[in-house]
Amino acid sequence: MAKTKAEKGVIIDKLEDAFKNATSSVFVHFTKVTVADESAMRRALRQSEVSYFVAKKTLIRRALDKLGHKHEELPLEGEVAVAYGGGADATVAARLVHEFGRKMIDKLTILGGIFEGKLVGAAQMQEIATIPSMQVLRGMFVNVINSPIQGLAIALNAIAQKKQ
Repeated sequence: MAKTKAEKGVIIDKLEDAFKNATSSVFVHFTKVTVADESAMRRALRQSEVSYFVAKKTLIRRALDKLGHKHEELPLEGEVAVAYGGGADATVAARLVHEFGRKMIDKLTILGGIFEGKLVGAAQMQEIATIPSMQVLRGMFVNVINSPIQGLAIALNAIAQKKQ
């Protein structure tokens, strides 16, 4: 069913607001995704405060134009959805879409996105998607700090056992 100009204006405003206020937005190409797979993906995204919205490519381009982004290099082809949000973690939308893309091979791919207010391509968005979560990064940092202390403790324990 065709949408009226007013309905399209509402969608453009929603997309513009999402691109402007979300920590990151990811453009997702999907094809042959089952309803069950998409429902599971939407549920997982919602739990991480990420919204998922399917929109016409022309409306996405108009929203990008309103924000002043140069989207000519961005290949918006086929069915396109936008995953945006994520709260404090700017990488969560890209990371979750990337994880679902690995599960649904050839059904879900990242086309690009908006990260920190800049339009980025697919390759750069894939790199962002592979950044671990903040909790994992903190754990890695603690491990880096702890490893010299742990090595010293093991060495001192070996010396103490040798002297006994």
